[in-house]
Amino acid sequence: MHSQAWWSLGLICLVSLLAMGHAAFAADAKKSTPEKSTPDLGPTMRFVVVRSSAPGCEPNCPEWISAEGTIEAGTPALLKRTLKALGGRKLPIVVDSPGGNVEAALTLGRLIRKNKLDIAVGKTRFAGCLPDMKNCKENDGKGARYFGDAYGNGAICNSACPLMFSGGIRRVVGEWAFLGVHQITTTYIRTKLLYRTTYRMVKGKKKILSTRVVSRKNAGSYKTYEMNKPLERKLAAYLKEMGVGLGVLETMKSTPASSIQQLVPYDMLQMNLVTSLDAVDLLTAPTLCKSDPLPASCREVPVPANIAKPAGEVVANAEPVPSGLETPPAQEVADMRFVLVRGTNPLCNPNCPEWISAEGAITADTPEKLRQLLDSVGDPAHRHQLAGW
Repeated sequence: MHSQAWWSLGLICLVSLLAMGHAAFAADAKKSTPEKSTPDLGPTMRFVVVRSSAPGCEPNCPEWISAEGTIEAGTPALLKRTLKALGGRKLPIVVDSPGGNVEAALTLGRLIRKNKLDIAVGKTRFAGCLPDMKNCKENDGKGARYFGDAYGNGAICNSACPLMFSGGIRRVVGEWAFLGVHQITTTYIRTKLLYRTTYRMVKGKKKILSTRVVSRKNAGSYKTYEMNKPLERKLAAYLKEMGVGLGVLETMKSTPASSIQQLVPYDMLQMNLVTSLDAVDLLTAPTLCKSDPLPASCREVPVPANIAKPAGEVVANAEPVPSGLETPPAQEVADMRFVLVRGTNPLCNPNCPEWISAEGAITADTPEKLRQLLDSVGDPAHRHQLAGW
């Protein structure tokens, strides 16, 4: 009885000593959490498979993975789940993100490279059901959950996002999307831990039976805005692994965390951050599925028998047209019209891009219409933008 009471007392005293001793030590403990972030980055990144809704592309249309939102610690697991559901199909990723967690961005980049996926900076304009809509049945029976079109105008890949972007095999941004970097913000969190240790005295010596944490308290935190050497070496090794130039890292280090340095297309090409000056259309255009061989992103969905074939489509088992009968006239297309358009992205004001929209059929009067528009513009600087037709 006395022996048992003494053992219990020894345990209680030990816990008390551990509590006091570890409190002093733990107050100096630091946890480094590198992340590149700005206040209120918005919703967490979500991944959805989208099928092109471009008119006339069915039954064989391109598909892609839309990745939009903030990169967080759990984001790589979401991408893994999406890739597993695809069963090995290699779809390009269309990303629009303000940034987020650096470690997660590195994991995403390696996951993208491991699966040999292409990536583009762009947004997805959904048709029918939206990713945040519950119980939507508008796309039922159409062969895909989500439909839409990808575009680059106003899309962003900032902060930690370029690290994720670096993992792509083919990497494109284009002229109307934005990719920006800045210094990494490192958060140090002080944590006070209390341990409980159970031991037994064996021949006058303590034999530890178990040790566990019984409480964990936040003892404050602080942030630094200068990249430490271990993290710099880690990022340099990652960029080298992805075949991206270290100019990206140097630009990150020289740009304050409170701002964003937008990289221009030519500089990104020189740094090998992009593999060409193409835009998101390179990976998502409906004409991709007209080529031979077909890209892996194209998937054929048979047209249901109760849906009428679009005008002009050839039906393999159709009856031949009897001789002497004229084929129906093609649907009329309006004459080409020219309109000067200015970008609406709020980030570009007051210096926004402009272009000439040219849509319709070319007729004998079309050149004169173009001359009239160019004369009305007046400023010769607008003329070089004809390359945007």
